[in-house]
Amino acid sequence: MAASTLSAMAENQNPAPPTPADSNTSSTGVTDGSPTPVPRSPVRSLLRLWPYAREARWRIFGSMAAAGLASLSVLAVPIVLRKIVDGPVAHHDLAGLWPLAVALLLLGLAEAGLFGIRRIIVARPLAKVETRLRGDLFAKLQRLPISFHDRWPSGQLLSRATSDLFVMRLFLAFPLVFLVVNSTVFLTGTALMFVLDWRLALITLIPAIPLMIYTRRFEAGYSAASRLAQDQNGDLATVVEESVLGIRILKAFGRHRTMAEEFRRHSAELRETELRKAGLLGNLWAVIVGLPELALGGALAAGAVLVAHDELSAGTLVAFLSTALALRWPVESIGWLLGFAAEAASAANRYFEVMDEPEPADLPTGDDPSEDRGIRFTGVRFRYPDAPADSPDLLAGIDLHIRPGETLALVGATGSGKTTLTALLPRLYEPTAGAITLDGTDIRDLPREELRRQVAVAFEEPTLFSATVRENVLMGAPGADGEQLARALATAQAGFVDKLPDGLDTEVGEQGLSLSGGQRQRLALARAVVGEPRFLVLDDPLSALDVHTEALVERALRQVLADTTALVVAHRPSTVLLADRVALLADGRITAVGTHQELLQSCPAYRALMSGESELEGALAR
Repeated sequence: MAASTLSAMAENQNPAPPTPADSNTSSTGVTDGSPTPVPRSPVRSLLRLWPYAREARWRIFGSMAAAGLASLSVLAVPIVLRKIVDGPVAHHDLAGLWPLAVALLLLGLAEAGLFGIRRIIVARPLAKVETRLRGDLFAKLQRLPISFHDRWPSGQLLSRATSDLFVMRLFLAFPLVFLVVNSTVFLTGTALMFVLDWRLALITLIPAIPLMIYTRRFEAGYSAASRLAQDQNGDLATVVEESVLGIRILKAFGRHRTMAEEFRRHSAELRETELRKAGLLGNLWAVIVGLPELALGGALAAGAVLVAHDELSAGTLVAFLSTALALRWPVESIGWLLGFAAEAASAANRYFEVMDEPEPADLPTGDDPSEDRGIRFTGVRFRYPDAPADSPDLLAGIDLHIRPGETLALVGATGSGKTTLTALLPRLYEPTAGAITLDGTDIRDLPREELRRQVAVAFEEPTLFSATVRENVLMGAPGADGEQLARALATAQAGFVDKLPDGLDTEVGEQGLSLSGGQRQRLALARAVVGEPRFLVLDDPLSALDVHTEALVERALRQVLADTTALVVAHRPSTVLLADRVALLADGRITAVGTHQELLQSCPAYRALMSGESELEGALAR
């Protein structure tokens, strides 16, 4: 018994860390962006882990067998004690005591050894299960559309890939095993008590009914509190992540105290919920420990009376009480095991909330490729999934043709939908209606991997990764050779790379913040052109460059654009001049198409946009 209790305590010394949940779940538990949790029983939630746990099922069953044998060996101790009391002790037979004492020693060694084997059996396979769960989640996140990532803060997804998976693995390793083992031991021990004396057994089992009722209530309340704590922890994790990533802004504007207050508020909410969880668990422990102790005291008193009237042997009473004491851990562990099971069920729900998200399908349109070459938008409409129902579409019917080898500049007022339109081409978003074709083939007919091999993108806000300069640029074309890499860097006027401490092998740090904005933008441009793509999408790629560097980049870009079909979002006349033609986007539609000079002469809205009059009028109106 002591060994099993110590084993349980040892595993409980490192409880699962709290698991953050949806960041857009408020302290009241109401979600406002990510999906509302679907009510499921803990058993149904945990059963969803079986496809992953199946590969380790024999190890899990072996762990249960080892733990079961170890626990059953504890129940053999009262039988030996009965023989000692009614035999050598009653008859003062010292010689007959030694074999039974050795038997007790062997039972203790067997218990300790079997619990050690249980740990060894499951450690490696369950680590593999956790790795597979994490790998599937990461792969799912890569396949989900940008609209999903717009709704889910990255801190919440990170918590599902780390702490939630730890909770699920620990549940498979310990609580799952002992929910089965302790139930078996309890039933076996109860049967043994009835064999020893049915009257004392009935007295001992009196608390069973109130315990079952109270445990049922506890399970419902603790599950709700556990999910709320995970949600609040997710809010807290998001605050930490945003404060770290935005530390320069916080310091520059002196807003660190505001963020600290936000952190304290979320911490206080989480603290209150954790205290409520502790209160629920404490009340359960008081009940499951107190009631059996009272029943055991009653059984002891009744047993003493029976022994005094020679209706029960002293050895049988000792064996009965030893059996009842051996069942204390299976009974007392109910609270902790059920509590952990509730947290694991909540973690499983959070994991499968992401895994159940629908992925955009590559559905064939049935159209045959035509002679319609280049890029064509036909009747393209788009609205964001979370847009109000009564709001107009952001793109209300785009019809636009970019000829093969042509560069078309897309211009429009701020908020007109230029960036959104460019994001539709590589299918970062899916059009609400209409079609987009590349050389006559609908992009929905192309596997995403093939589509994104043909279409390269450089965004206005360049994103770099914690990797070397070389790795960041070659992300645009992993198979590019050294000559292509050098040519891409030259096109982007990224000669500054040679002055970095380790040249191309210099680590740029998280988000590339060790570089200036212009340097990050030039590396992002090099990443877009390194693979010499057939189609190129550039979203104001020169906005962070000084006038001199911009002129050099534009001169080099002209050579690249001459061999590709390109869509360039432009905000300045200098960028517009890179294009063969210009399209004006306004009110969700293409309202004018022509050369720069043609539109200056024929389109007042374009003329006002290029001169800055539209922005000035908008500012005055505000």
